[in-house]
Amino acid sequence: MNIIENKLSLHSSLLAKLSDYNILTKPVITLTVLISMLMGFLMASIVTMGFIDWVLMIHAIIGTYFIAAGTAAHNQFLERDLDGLMKRTKTRPLPTQRISAHEGKVFSVSLIIIGLGYLIWFTHPIAAAVSLSTTLIYLVLYTPMKQKTAFNIIIGAIPGGLPPVGGWAAVTGNINDPGMWILFAIVFFWQIPHVMAIAWVCKEDYSEAGFKMLPKGDHNGQKTSIYALFCIIILFAVNYSLYALGLAHTLFLISSISIGLFFLFFGLYFIQARSYKRARALMYASIAYLPLIWLALSIDILIN
Repeated sequence: MNIIENKLSLHSSLLAKLSDYNILTKPVITLTVLISMLMGFLMASIVTMGFIDWVLMIHAIIGTYFIAAGTAAHNQFLERDLDGLMKRTKTRPLPTQRISAHEGKVFSVSLIIIGLGYLIWFTHPIAAAVSLSTTLIYLVLYTPMKQKTAFNIIIGAIPGGLPPVGGWAAVTGNINDPGMWILFAIVFFWQIPHVMAIAWVCKEDYSEAGFKMLPKGDHNGQKTSIYALFCIIILFAVNYSLYALGLAHTLFLISSISIGLFFLFFGLYFIQARSYKRARALMYASIAYLPLIWLALSIDILIN
């Protein structure tokens, strides 16, 4: 009986450890990166080749997953002490020492190296270079900048917007096509109101940990709401540019306007009264916006 109990305990401990390592990879954020990369890959395939190389797509997914997961894990390694100061992150594996700092560092760096090598070997060195740039900007610039200036939100939007560029580059081997940079702009301008809404909802938490997100020093939320609304409005023009260049069709144009009006409503809702409730509503609207835009674009380019 003791042998069975020991085996069950060992099995349970192993599952718990694997779950902690999975938490390190920030699976929701990693999934968002993968979907954005796939949009770049899909558009490049249809626009430049007229067909989808499914084997190449699988390689792009695998390589991007490794490097994105490693980047997310290394971010938690770098911010482990600060995470321990915030309510929403203090139970993560590194602050609670369920995974040691050394284990977290080795795990994250290993994933990044594996992902980089995989993309070089199985897709294209340019795609690997884009992914490496994403990682370096996120970890070397954005992560430490969060403790120094609210401008970090702009810097953080750059690596957030690069996955579609990497997906496009995996197909074409270049970074010169305007389509990839329009996709970059969609994610870039979406991410700013998205992060601002999250920062407003969690402003006390961020402040206690020493993060200088925009709501810090913007006590009535006027700057936060204006910048968020500005980016939401810019997104209408960015989405329209896909249609204007012939990279998308009427279906996407109509859909993007409808989805944009939905996002705009919550941006105006927040600017009218900068409350926790309205910031939370904007946050959820932003969470819905990007998947809806990608869905509309996918359907548009696949049926036309």
